[in-house]
Amino acid sequence: MSENSQLLESKTSTNYEGVYRLSFTVDDIVEKFGVKSPYGINLLVMGTVRSAGAGCTCPANAVIRALLRHLIVERDEVVVMDMEAGVEHMGRGTAKHVDTMLIVADSSLKSLETAKKIYRLATEAGIKKAFMVGNKVRDSSEGEMIQRFAAKNKISILALVPHDETTLKADREGETPLKYTEDSKGIATIQKIGEKLLENKI
Repeated sequence: MSENSQLLESKTSTNYEGVYRLSFTVDDIVEKFGVKSPYGINLLVMGTVRSAGAGCTCPANAVIRALLRHLIVERDEVVVMDMEAGVEHMGRGTAKHVDTMLIVADSSLKSLETAKKIYRLATEAGIKKAFMVGNKVRDSSEGEMIQRFAAKNKISILALVPHDETTLKADREGETPLKYTEDSKGIATIQKIGEKLLENKI
């Protein structure tokens, strides 16, 4: 959606180069660009930078921030955002209205250090519920490594998602892993996370 130049121009364009309109309506975006999934959820792909020299992402970020505010604050909808890995989105203000953040990290030091930075930024941004989710955990030693790191940095762990070949197979074949719920320990763990969030037990 944020890669649609005509949409961005119609929402943010002014007659001055480098100056963007920050007041615009976004209530039509979900209806025009959302895709209804087989599970009844609207999917909206926001997009990313696809090439070098693609230009400033300020208009796109302004539209995304306005859309999120509209959905969360004005329409009181439940919105699940899958953000890019890293800390960049924290500086764009796209996480401003988030009430619960799940920071996904595997057992590598780089991933854990990034998770620590995201947790710090989330806390500074006023996000009161921020949790780490250990991902692709192959064995107990990896799980213990993630738990020790989280405890050392005072980050609550919501769950440890086991490494799962079934999920990887679904990804390779472009299928939803939900098709393999009965055979997948990883999906079963993720479903339990979802239940905790829906029941507000965290």
